[in-house]
Amino acid sequence: MCFQNELDKRVEKAEKIISGYLPAKAVHQHTVIDAMEYSVLAGGKRLRPVIMQAVWEMFGSKEDIAPFMAAMEMIHTYSLVHDDLPEMDNDELRRGKPTTHVQYGQAMAVLAGDGLLNYAYETMLKAAQKAEDKSAFIRAMSLLAEKAGIYGMVGGQCLDVEAEEKGIELSEEQIRFVYENKTAALLQASLMCGAYLAKDEDAAAVLEKAGYDLGIAFQLQDDILDIESTTQELGKPVGSDERNGKKTYVSFLGIDTAKKEQERLSGEAVELIGSIAVSGAERENAKRFLMELIRSLTGRKK
Repeated sequence: MCFQNELDKRVEKAEKIISGYLPAKAVHQHTVIDAMEYSVLAGGKRLRPVIMQAVWEMFGSKEDIAPFMAAMEMIHTYSLVHDDLPEMDNDELRRGKPTTHVQYGQAMAVLAGDGLLNYAYETMLKAAQKAEDKSAFIRAMSLLAEKAGIYGMVGGQCLDVEAEEKGIELSEEQIRFVYENKTAALLQASLMCGAYLAKDEDAAAVLEKAGYDLGIAFQLQDDILDIESTTQELGKPVGSDERNGKKTYVSFLGIDTAKKEQERLSGEAVELIGSIAVSGAERENAKRFLMELIRSLTGRKK
């Protein structure tokens, strides 16, 4: 099977899993639930849950990865909903559709983001109650909570927002910190959760480094696309960094060096995953797919 066909199948499978974990309809809070559903189902690469499932297949863990896949996409989506708000990036398009605050209003978008974050933890906790190995499940859940919080994604966002509000130009080191936490942290969790469910701490450490490399490379590509792509290709406004006077890693490296660095980091992430020993055809296939997925990020156009 060619890579793109396998990716499409895995994305479709992830979509079904994510949809199946969304909250049921309710009477009085139906608007926030509608806004949550709109935000999650507005499209997207489903990169993080697809990575999660591939790693889980590499290790053949007995514990179910599905609730983590759904929770991860809820957490990722909540961060996008809040990123798009007027107080943050003030974007009106996301994945080619009106952003949540444009569609439902600013207050409801805040609530939808809050709802998605809380429901992600509800989803994992309910699944943990049924888990065969609760300790492994709680370890993976703690990892995801940490990578999404103040020592992960929120911490990176904090420095990013504070610099913008105060008109401070971040140093190269500070921008790297933002990338490590705002982008890489959730990718690290996506790679590591499957290893934690399989209780393979050594592999988890390797995957954490691979996730760091992947995260920086992924964000570099975002910055490159913001300069070189179009709104039609990207599904959201381009040039927002320059428009907002925002320094990026590309500002320090230059576009050509940034492209080379992105390729170097992607290659290193592939090598790290390739170094993890697995046995059996299914696990090898999952490993090969994951390596090819990372390679494909270098040339992505949206």
